[in-house]
Amino acid sequence: MSRITRVDGTPTQQRNAIRRAIAEILRHLSTKPAIDADAKDMLAFIVFGLRSMDQSIDQSASAWEKRDYYLKADQLRREWLWLPDTAQRLDDILRSDDYRTAPLELAGLLARFSDVKVTTFTKSPTLWQGAYKKLLASPNGKR
Repeated sequence: MSRITRVDGTPTQQRNAIRRAIAEILRHLSTKPAIDADAKDMLAFIVFGLRSMDQSIDQSASAWEKRDYYLKADQLRREWLWLPDTAQRLDDILRSDDYRTAPLELAGLLARFSDVKVTTFTKSPTLWQGAYKKLLASPNGKR
């Protein structure tokens, strides 16, 4: 029997791709003087990315648990425990249009993504365009 491969990659590969995209977006956001429509799309994309990363953590941890590596699964979950809360805070900021706490949240995210090296911007702005409308259209901020 042949080995099963994923078209989108493993959960770790997906998580790393999302981390790279979020790191690039954070660099773009750091140059913006104010929150405009493009910045709202970027923030909404970050919310979706954080939630997607959270789902990939559960997939990875479940795979470790199936192999009886419970400590490693727990460690992975603890390492990424901040994801859902951060995504929810950014979602609340976007839905309430109260951007006073946004710089603080973004500074915290910059610290979390500081290990991702961004030497050139490879992501197109079409990646995050329309994410704000999609976020507002979704119930409770979930996809």
